[in-house]
Amino acid sequence: MRPYTITGKKDTRSGFGDAMTLLGETDPRVVALCADLTGSLKLNTFAKENPDRFFQAGIAEANMISVGAGLALGGKVPFVTTFAAFATGRVYDQIRQSVAYSCTNVKIAASHAGITLGEDGATHQIMEDIGLMKMLPNMVVINPCDYNQTKAATLAAAAYQGPVYLRFGRPTEPIYTPADEPFEIGRAVRWSEGKDVTILATGHLMWRAIQATEQLEREGIGVDLLNIHTIKPLDTEAILASVRKTGCVVTCEEHMINGGLGDSVSQLLTQNQPVPQEYVAVNDHFGESGTPEELLVKFHLDTPDVIAAVRRVMARKK
Repeated sequence: MRPYTITGKKDTRSGFGDAMTLLGETDPRVVALCADLTGSLKLNTFAKENPDRFFQAGIAEANMISVGAGLALGGKVPFVTTFAAFATGRVYDQIRQSVAYSCTNVKIAASHAGITLGEDGATHQIMEDIGLMKMLPNMVVINPCDYNQTKAATLAAAAYQGPVYLRFGRPTEPIYTPADEPFEIGRAVRWSEGKDVTILATGHLMWRAIQATEQLEREGIGVDLLNIHTIKPLDTEAILASVRKTGCVVTCEEHMINGGLGDSVSQLLTQNQPVPQEYVAVNDHFGESGTPEELLVKFHLDTPDVIAAVRRVMARKK
């Protein structure tokens, strides 16, 4: 297992907000737009320090996307921000036409993604957003795992020329990636080396995958664990090299089983290296109100579920 140190607990959205504060100081092209959720997106400091570069769009997400596209065409680097449920499903037509099809340099920063939004319930817990975004030509899809990686991913998105969907969440999570680790779009990060099973994890489920890997390694099971922070473009080289070594794979994501990381990996393996695969994901079900911890357990996204999936896929391999 790669050595790591837990340096605290923060929500990944705070990593986005702190990166935006830094970009406000270092990149005059960066502007931010928000759909009446400035505090939730951690943009208060950016707005205060850059009042001429912050635009409150109100509860008018479709208009916000269009304004962002216009700003991009004018040479700015706009981050359009709201909850993931509103940043994707509510404004898909505007994203498709004005951002993806036109290939404008718009960054869609989506907070409160997945089931761990918690008590706000099913209407706000979008688990289809990765699928919606990855199907769009020209769109990069990033789902970082902790505060530090979200901050680094935001800086990388600002430097990237083209549309980006950046997904992050509400709950506090352990901070375990190095603060100075470079973020490379489309390049997986290896966390452990093993020959028995591949685990591919993204977003909040990366921490559960790390915990599962530690337990499995204590049992003598060699885990090849990769942090797939970029869903599109997928690091196909790293994934194929891993599954050719292990012969089986478990994908872990806080997303619907259809359309997410597991779906992308399945397509890759079908065409190149068919092996047994198990999915830790939400299985065709809307969410419900509850604490993040309760919902991870209820929808089978917790550490024991990763371990159970590993045992199933290894039995299939045998």
